[in-house]
Amino acid sequence: MLVLLMLLVLAIYLSLTSGSINISVMDIMKSLLHLNSDDDQNLVVLQFRLPRIIIALLVGSGLAIAGAVLQSTTGNGLADPGVLGINAGAGAAIVIFLFFFQGQVKGIGTGTAMMMPLFGMVGGLLAALLIYLFSWQNGRLESQRFLLTGIAIASGMGAISLYISLKMNANDFEMATVWSAGSIYNANWKYIISVLPWIVILVPIIYYKSSILDVFTLDDTTTRNLGVAVEKEKALLLLCCIGLVSACVSVAGGIGFIGLIAPHIARRLTGHKHKRMIPVCALIGALLVVTADYIGKTVFAPAELAVGIVIAIIGVPYFILLLYRKKGRTA
Repeated sequence: MLVLLMLLVLAIYLSLTSGSINISVMDIMKSLLHLNSDDDQNLVVLQFRLPRIIIALLVGSGLAIAGAVLQSTTGNGLADPGVLGINAGAGAAIVIFLFFFQGQVKGIGTGTAMMMPLFGMVGGLLAALLIYLFSWQNGRLESQRFLLTGIAIASGMGAISLYISLKMNANDFEMATVWSAGSIYNANWKYIISVLPWIVILVPIIYYKSSILDVFTLDDTTTRNLGVAVEKEKALLLLCCIGLVSACVSVAGGIGFIGLIAPHIARRLTGHKHKRMIPVCALIGALLVVTADYIGKTVFAPAELAVGIVIAIIGVPYFILLLYRKKGRTA
């Protein structure tokens, strides 16, 4: 955790100081303390870079924890909010929401920003319900069907998002398309206010249920024999997971693979005890998103690559590797 924290501080330092305008640490501190007389530097630090970094930290940690919960509750190491369609469901609901607020996407108000995660949660719940219904077999959740159904639901929800986006005017369509790819370049303090309560409330609940997540690594029969109300606990954890994903998607769009990669790396570092794994998982997720955002805005400057695309470049090969390993163990 100490090494991860050091790497995260380094990534934050690079994101704050580097860009189209290079700013020294001393000037950043002056801006944070409102002692800097340079209005341009204050604007860059306080309105552009700092909100972007905070959103990256919140979204990265939220998606990583959600991925860890999904993998434990389904017993499938390939489970991920993006792969399973929860991202797409939340995203489709938010695109529909944005459709009714055309012309306000760039200057969205605080009240509207607070409503976006709620709409996202409705879409995420709908996607999860469909996946759950189609994956239920012989009185239990079939993990392989869960994965395949999730991929199908994700495709369907993605098609709905695209159809609704095409009905928008040109400017809003461009914004919605960039957002759908997974981008935090439009981050602001209103978005932070809208997502923060979800993280603050739901993450402690999930952490409190760490021992239940440990038990879910066993089969359902053994779990029931230990006195755990399996379906009730799974429903609660899944609801928390959907809430986290919906809040993150509402401010950052469809950033995939964080929930897949971070839990696997965390387990290799800490083992399967969720009380140790979840904090490390959150740090890894935050580090991945902050680093990906830094790469996207500097390596391709003056153009900017969306965070979701940078993560996908890493995530797709990792997903294929996991599939290959899973196939090798099955054989």
